[in-house]
Amino acid sequence: MKLKTFKKGVHPAEFKSLSNYKSIEKPPLPTEVFIPLQQHVGAACVPVVEKGMEVKTGQLIGKSGGFISSNIHASISGKVKTIEKLPHPLGNNSLMINIVGDGHDEWVELPDSISDWENLTPEQINKIILDAGIVGLGGAAFPTQVKLNPPKNKTIDTFILNGCECEPYLTADHRIMVEHSEEVVLGLRIMMKALGVSRAIIGIEANKPDAIAALTKATEKFWGIIVQPLKVKYPQGAEKMLIDAVLNRKVPAGGLPMDVGVVVNNVGTALAVAEAVTKRKPLIERVVTVTGQGVREPKNILARIGTPFQNLIDFCGGLTDDTVKVVMGGPMMGVAQASLSVPVIKATSGIVCLTNKIAVERKEYPCIKCGACLHVCPMNLIPTRLARLSQFAKWDEAEQYGIANCIECGSCAFICPASIPLVHHIRTGKTRVAEIQRQKRTEKKAVSV
Repeated sequence: MKLKTFKKGVHPAEFKSLSNYKSIEKPPLPTEVFIPLQQHVGAACVPVVEKGMEVKTGQLIGKSGGFISSNIHASISGKVKTIEKLPHPLGNNSLMINIVGDGHDEWVELPDSISDWENLTPEQINKIILDAGIVGLGGAAFPTQVKLNPPKNKTIDTFILNGCECEPYLTADHRIMVEHSEEVVLGLRIMMKALGVSRAIIGIEANKPDAIAALTKATEKFWGIIVQPLKVKYPQGAEKMLIDAVLNRKVPAGGLPMDVGVVVNNVGTALAVAEAVTKRKPLIERVVTVTGQGVREPKNILARIGTPFQNLIDFCGGLTDDTVKVVMGGPMMGVAQASLSVPVIKATSGIVCLTNKIAVERKEYPCIKCGACLHVCPMNLIPTRLARLSQFAKWDEAEQYGIANCIECGSCAFICPASIPLVHHIRTGKTRVAEIQRQKRTEKKAVSV
């Protein structure tokens, strides 16, 4: 049977065998955590604790700072040492709450568990998810309660659960689907209830047969839920590509999945939703794949938010002598790290440790106009032109050529025989074009007032 997929894309080496059969492990409780108030798309949280305060595990320490925002909770019990700007894994300095643990992991008193969740209203489900601080755990970290509360003029008919995990090396979602299949399906059903939809599709790449089998079994008694195996291809897990693959619907340029009647969420998010709604557990930990040829014993780890990367790498036996690069996320879209003191955040799907052999820096050459990047771009853009327009600060033209539609998947840079850092240039251009657009909107608003 021909597997469904999207057009274009690339086939990078997977390297998933390093960890895809490693069960999820719990490391020792961190003695100290650094919890950023900005771990999600949207407004940063507002701290609700002060230096010197005693806190308990699961206690609210940062309150949602706007409609698109998400609460932050203490991941260990102990004392707030500082609230200051510290290095963030996304490359900047960010305000963080530093908690020194007391070693007891004493939990705050949680609200009563809910066994009859089916009697909850969509509004009640969304309030629980907001309170629990749940965001998309596939890497985008978009606040989940916002996704589950689309505008009234957007009719949603299908919910897609993303189990693709198409990035090389990463296996956290794979292990979640295998080890927590029933909880994943429960979270899926809860989100379907919040959206008021009766159809759901779980998209899983065909290189995860055990996950496909586990979720097929877990869904067999629920009408309206389909497990859809997909061709192994990158970036299959990108929302627009996944919607195209399973429904043959095209999200319009500049549009969102809800514009074609769809909401997409990640399997890790489904697990977090199930725990939040039925157990009233806030999001204080997530599964992280620590892997690569540069770490001695790759593992899938249930890590507390705020745990320094170094702690998890030490739990995996440490780095090998020839390690040259550590990346948060996968090698295609991840962020290289300057320090291992940075903390695990809600968007930390993996910590990939690369060696000289794997992370070789290729020499950049002039574009040979081969067109390879055009043939693989899943958004049908012209990466070389967008990169050049960004380099020469031609922002109006870059906008006209659709730079805002780039999903920064890295397919173009991966395939480029000239080793041009196309994504780097395009990302810079996207940022500048977005700034100009915001400035124009602000000026227009000021004139109208």
